[in-house]
Amino acid sequence: MKVEQIYTGCIAHAAYYLENNGEAAIFDPLREVQPYIDRAAKDNATIKYVFLTHFHADFVSGHLDLAKKTGAKIVYGPTAKPAYEAIIAEDNQVFKIGNYAVKIIHTPGHTMESTTYLLIDEQGKEHGIISGDTLFIGDVGRPDLAQHVVADLTEEKLAGYLYDSLRNKIMPLSDDLIVYPNHGAGSACGKNMSKETTDTLGHQKEVNYALNPALNKEEFIKAILTGLTPPPGYFPKNVLMNIQGYESLDTVLERGHKALTAENFEMVANETNALVLDTRNATDFANGFIPNSINIGLDGSFAQWVGEMIPDIKQEILLVSNPGYEDEAMIRLSRVGYDGSIGYLEGGFDAWKKAGKEVDTVKRITAEQFATIHENEKPLTIDIRKKSEFQSQHITDAVNIPLNEINNHLAEFPKDKPFILHCAGGYRSMIAASMLKQRGWDNFSDVIGGFTEIAKTNVPKSEYVCPSTML
Repeated sequence: MKVEQIYTGCIAHAAYYLENNGEAAIFDPLREVQPYIDRAAKDNATIKYVFLTHFHADFVSGHLDLAKKTGAKIVYGPTAKPAYEAIIAEDNQVFKIGNYAVKIIHTPGHTMESTTYLLIDEQGKEHGIISGDTLFIGDVGRPDLAQHVVADLTEEKLAGYLYDSLRNKIMPLSDDLIVYPNHGAGSACGKNMSKETTDTLGHQKEVNYALNPALNKEEFIKAILTGLTPPPGYFPKNVLMNIQGYESLDTVLERGHKALTAENFEMVANETNALVLDTRNATDFANGFIPNSINIGLDGSFAQWVGEMIPDIKQEILLVSNPGYEDEAMIRLSRVGYDGSIGYLEGGFDAWKKAGKEVDTVKRITAEQFATIHENEKPLTIDIRKKSEFQSQHITDAVNIPLNEINNHLAEFPKDKPFILHCAGGYRSMIAASMLKQRGWDNFSDVIGGFTEIAKTNVPKSEYVCPSTML
């Protein structure tokens, strides 16, 4: 069966391309749709349907642009109520793609409209399931997101629906079916996802904790709700964009693709409420940046951290990127609904320096320098990794303030004495450093290479011990 996974690692997202006999379908496309159009053109195929497994929270889907550009019909499962034209399928309804069949299996739980698509080949053999956020490899979709859009849908209620969907709709299917999920490790839509992006359903029945047949509904609900961290703040906003519709990506890129000289860039920054977003890597940013700019590097989980750290999805944004990467930055911003780019610095940061404009820097130290300072001065050390990372191992006496929580804990960053920041490798700590700089802090250092390098030194380290195991 000709089904291809199109995986985008920076947001741990999988779209799918299905083609047979000159007809094609795309499942859960990203915002930039040209790659799907090009893929179908390679097969001389017409995109007939755009199937959505649900209203996504972690990205803005490209279904509207794809339908507009190709004439494809948008398909949702039962109970979906989009604000635009779409086919709302019935449970067990079958759609034809050439000689293939796609069968609707309504699997509420992650959201109420969540749907799994059963793929059936030209011989009538069931091949696999495109499971969206209902079933991941090693996990299932978290059931606590929909309540941020519809308060009535509590996480307990949705978890109960998910239990029924898995037990009554998914687990009775054949073990040899291939599971094609919407996300892999790194996505915030689950808590225990594997790095593998496909598997057989039979193997998942053996190893996926949520498919353990011994769990009753109450035990299942407790298992999948335990350990959930708060979802990123932009998730409900992306859901609404996917329900209500949005501007074409072409319009977004046209508006943002304005090359500004250093003088014009400075003028626009002063005359608007635009955020200056520097997308270079941490080292380049630390060595020199435009004062008051924020660093979120394209070389990491850019879209997720934009969504975590920039509260207003409608925020106007001025970009500082390495020349040639401006469009990539705008596309990756748009994937999570940040369509407010209004221009970029022509020639990148070098043009700003050559124009003689003011430049700021971030003080950085090596892990070896940190070890010496730690031994002699015992400075306040702030670890901005996730709680789970901190609990695994951390510097003795370090304070843990996860990056996505720093805006609520600014009072814990002193201004009257020096302190040291670190994360795992330096990416997140530079985001934190830029935000602290913007707010007036200048009395800190960032550790190059973060805890990965610190762990190689003799700095005393501690591990978290679960209270239930303490004697």
